[in-house]
Parts: sequence; structure tokens; C-alpha cells
Amino acid sequence: MSSSYSQNRVIHQDYIARIRYSNALPPPPNPPKLLDIPNTGLASGQYTNPGFASRLARDQPLNIEADAELGMPLDMVGLPGVFDGDESYIQAPLNNPVPHPQDRALLRPLSTLGKPKLSESGVSFLRRTEYISSYTSKSRFESTTSRSLVNSTAIRKSNRPAQNLNKESPEYIQNQVEKTFETATHNLKNPSLIRHPSKRSLKLVDCYPVLPDLDSFPDAGGYVSIKFLTNPVPPSSTYDKRLESSLLKPIEPSEEFEAQKQIARDLHERDPERYPAPEERFEYEFFLTETVSESLQFKRKFDPQNPSNKDESLYPQKTLDGKGCFRFKRVRAYESSTQSGDTSTKYDDEVVIAIQDGTDGLNAKGAYYYPIVQKTSIRPRRTKNIDTKKWNTVGGQDELRRQTDFVDLIIEEPDEEMQRARDVFRTMPYGPEENIGDQQDAKEQSPSDD
Repeated sequence: MSSSYSQNRVIHQDYIARIRYSNALPPPPNPPKLLDIPNTGLASGQYTNPGFASRLARDQPLNIEADAELGMPLDMVGLPGVFDGDESYIQAPLNNPVPHPQDRALLRPLSTLGKPKLSESGVSFLRRTEYISSYTSKSRFESTTSRSLVNSTAIRKSNRPAQNLNKESPEYIQNQVEKTFETATHNLKNPSLIRHPSKRSLKLVDCYPVLPDLDSFPDAGGYVSIKFLTNPVPPSSTYDKRLESSLLKPIEPSEEFEAQKQIARDLHERDPERYPAPEERFEYEFFLTETVSESLQFKRKFDPQNPSNKDESLYPQKTLDGKGCFRFKRVRAYESSTQSGDTSTKYDDEVVIAIQDGTDGLNAKGAYYYPIVQKTSIRPRRTKNIDTKKWNTVGGQDELRRQTDFVDLIIEEPDEEMQRARDVFRTMPYGPEENIGDQQDAKEQSPSDD
């Protein structure tokens, strides 16, 4: 009876069928207008991959030659006030309008969108792979040891004197610095102990001591990193070597301009909601040599390995007094877009490192670093007429009279005053002002003697 029941029993089983739709549409009738991009086709499914567009942008070069004006021919006819020097019609407003309260939700960053990420605490069934290796498990366990014994052990451990773990204290910083020298000395004696933090198969080929190039420090105690937001020269298929020997001359503002700007600062401090703060923007004039050969001669003048670097024949031009000089021609005016850094932070963010193998006879073998005092991004100055009419009542005629068309440059050795200003940074890395401030802070923190 049981066997007959098992033979007549019906077993239900679900069947999952995958429906495939065919695309019988013909290809588009306009293939010449499409880009001929070599690819694997629709079967690979790469078109739906998020990295497909990024790969296209890397592989397909942009065939648009954009100059400093972005290659856009603009027809100014019909725009009011443009030919009279008023560019306010074609410029963006100086102060961004306040968004509507209903539109503020659209300005939220992408990191705040979506569902909040839940914590994986207490999830014991996850496999500890490299994706969750940074997650520290907080699994709780119960010990068979009595609670009184555990508490007594903890009390005995707490009786030990606590170490000074203040990472801002001078003692802690000094100990950590001394440990780095001890570790470096130990590793140099046995280079086989040095391992790459992530690529263990790599081996050490050579090592260089990191040293400051004190003879190359300028009187400012560091260098300025300047980035052009647009191409400073016309587009070309070859690199313009004149850029390696260019000049950037700051434009000194007029007294009336500074007075008007100070009034704007005072109004902003008095009523910040009504009066916006004036933009702290710096202006420069950019100069280049007229030929590439003059630029190369300018570089040879600064080459310490060139035996004829003091030869007067390297000067391609003559001044009115008959002295040799390098002549630089004005290209255009620039203004600062972003600016960051000062003397107190010149070692915190970025430094320049030059590797010397010690064969030039000037520097010993080492990696010499050069501090960056300031990082600035500059762009072509296009809003000068708006700012001139807002802060300067003199107008553009006074600016044209103060404009420099050519710069005649003569190379000379630094005098005693400049050499003393440069030698200060041999013993005071941050300059005399910063060191005086540090000494005053140390005196305030030290206990007074009774």
C-alpha cells in the first residue's frame, strides 16, 4: 500500500524560464556621422559598464584645439556697452544668488544621497576578505573565569604608571623623530630588511638620504608653485621651451584702488549680510622671450656646470646704456584664481625633490628637497573692467600707462643683504618671525621660576 501511494504521488516543481527578446531593427542609416570606435560589440555588454565612458575618454583624443579663449569666436556686435569698456553684460555676477529653499535639496553632495550604510557590527557569518579587513569585529564572548578574578587583574594593570601619550607634546615628537633615524640607520646596514608596504616582490635597488639644499633657498625661504588654468601660448604640436624661462611680474595696485578696497572691507566687517567681502585677488603680467634661442641662452646663464655662464656674449640684447640683457615681451595679464599656503605650512603639504647622484661635483649623493611656500592657480584676467569701475574711479587709462611692455633682465650675484636673508633659513627653517613666535609660546607654556 505504501509503494502504490509513492508511485501515484505528484511532485510539484517550479520551472524558471528566461525570456530572450530579439532586436530585429536594422542598423541606423547614418554611419558616417558616428565615431568609428573599435570595440567588442553588443555581445560583451561593455556598453552598460560604468567604466565604458571613462575608457572612451582616455582612448579617443579630443580633436578640438582650444586656446586661452576656448576657441570660441564671439560676435560682440549688439551687446550693450562692450565697445565702451563695460563688460558687465557678458560677465557672471560677482556674488552668487541665494538659492531658493526648495532648490537646496538639489545641491546636496552625492555622499548624502541614498540609504545610510548600516554597520556590520555583530555579523559573524561574513567572510573576512580584503573588502572588510578594515572592519574590526566587536564580537562578544563570555569567559568561564570568575568576574572577581577578572576585575582584580584589571585593577593590578591599572596601577602601572601611565605613559605620556600626548602626540602634541615636544617629548613625544622628539622620541618619534629619533626612532626614525634609528630605523633608517638599521635598514641601511641591512638593505634586505626594507620591504615595499604593498608590493612585497620588489627589492631595494638604491637609497638616497633626504637633505635640504640650503644653497638654493631664496630669500623668501621657499618656492611658489604656479599652475596655468589655460594654455599660456597658442596651441601647437610641439612643446614651447620658452615656458621654462618665463617671467611672472606682480602688478602693483594703485593707491586709490587700495583705498576703495579698504572701504569695502570696512563695510563688510560692519554689515556682512548686506555688503559682500571684496575678493582678495592678485594680478600678474606674463612675459616670454621672443625666440627659443634666447630662452636657451637664459638657461645657460643659470647653469653652474657651464664654464661660460658669466660670459657677456650670452646676452642677446642691449640696454640703452649698452649693457647686455635678456629682453622679455609681455604676453598678457593674469589674475589669481585660488591661492593657499604660507611660510608656516611650507613643509606640510607639498615639497619638490631632486635626485642627485653626486657625479656633478656640486652636490653629494642624495634626494634634496625644496619647500613650497605657496600654491597659486592663475587664469587670464577678463574682469578687469568690472573691478576697475567698482573699486577704481580712475579707469583703464591709468592702468594702460602703468602697463609694462618689455622687461630687460640682467643677471647679477646676490648682494650681502640678500645673502644674509637667505642664510637665515640655514638655522631657522621657518624664518625669524616664526621662530620668535615659537619661542614666545614656549615661554608662556613653561612654569615661572619662584
